[in-house]
Amino acid sequence: MAAIDATSGYDRVKEVKEFDESKIGVKGLSDSGITSIPQFFVHDPETLSDLKPSSKHTAPTLPTIDLSHINSVTSTHRAGIVEQIKLAASTWGFFQVINHGIPDSVLDETLKAVKAFHDQPHEVKAKFYKREEGKGVMYASNNDLHRAKAASWHDSLQVWMGPQRSAAEEIPEMCRSEVVTWDVYATKVGETVMELLSEGLGLESERFKELTFSDGRVIVGHCYPYCPQPDLTVGITSHTDPGIVTVLLQNHVPGLQVRHQNEWVDVKPVPGGLVINIGDLLQIISNGEYKSIQHRVLANSWKEPRISIVMFLNQGKWNEDGYYGPLPELLSPEKPPVYRNFTVREYIENFYSKGLDNKSLIDKITIQKLN
Repeated sequence: MAAIDATSGYDRVKEVKEFDESKIGVKGLSDSGITSIPQFFVHDPETLSDLKPSSKHTAPTLPTIDLSHINSVTSTHRAGIVEQIKLAASTWGFFQVINHGIPDSVLDETLKAVKAFHDQPHEVKAKFYKREEGKGVMYASNNDLHRAKAASWHDSLQVWMGPQRSAAEEIPEMCRSEVVTWDVYATKVGETVMELLSEGLGLESERFKELTFSDGRVIVGHCYPYCPQPDLTVGITSHTDPGIVTVLLQNHVPGLQVRHQNEWVDVKPVPGGLVINIGDLLQIISNGEYKSIQHRVLANSWKEPRISIVMFLNQGKWNEDGYYGPLPELLSPEKPPVYRNFTVREYIENFYSKGLDNKSLIDKITIQKLN
């Protein structure tokens, strides 16, 4: 999309800049009672034509895995869960977990606290509004607002918890305690899932922890307010996550969709459940055994906001030589590397040089295509 439309005189760059500097966010636009969305939120015809519901009469359902008794003395019970997770990570790249050990009260309080932050008047939230990605606390509308071709209908509160932890006083007071508590609980679930994923590759359960795969952590509280024209935009564009594993808590308002067998599948919230998905880096490290899959969020047509709290787990330290690629212990003459090694710089520049997208780093470093 051109920055300035010669025929209409529309200056997209100017409108985006004015919106960003207003610090009003999408929630502010929605609360103002607008009946049509600003032009820079309108997506291209190809994206919009793909928003139609699945043509299948019976859509497939995301796998749900019960983590209860994960440390049972019966080794066959844990082995069965490992197989379930391995299959889901290899075919769907997404699954939901239940009986994960987090009390329902903590789930509810975390969602309420993040919603309460977003429900504040924009004048109050404005003091947290900035664009300093990769550290500390940042509240903004659209992480990639100035890089994406079109904006999406959501605001986000981002809090880095590792390797450099945000100071507690930086976190908004009304959700501070809940965010700090959520870091502890969600990290534990993430590490448990990573143990199972590691075992699914034939590795020791602690291998991913040794590789600092849970040391890089950021919690992002998304708000998808009511959109008056949900057929013209999206909540978040189709993308894959760049890291290792993502842990997602969502309220009852739908919208999340996963790409499976060339169809978009609705992820229906499971009471007390968490959504887990595989990131690009884990697909690379597993040499393609586990799959990072496209997902998106539709613009919200409900009168109440969709709230989701995402924890992105990533490695805290890179290899001493500055390179990463498939784990050597997973390679053999029968299983040669599918991807070449890449540098930290390649990884960071690939993410921050453009809007959200699908597997662009994986595409760049692929040596041979997966079947």
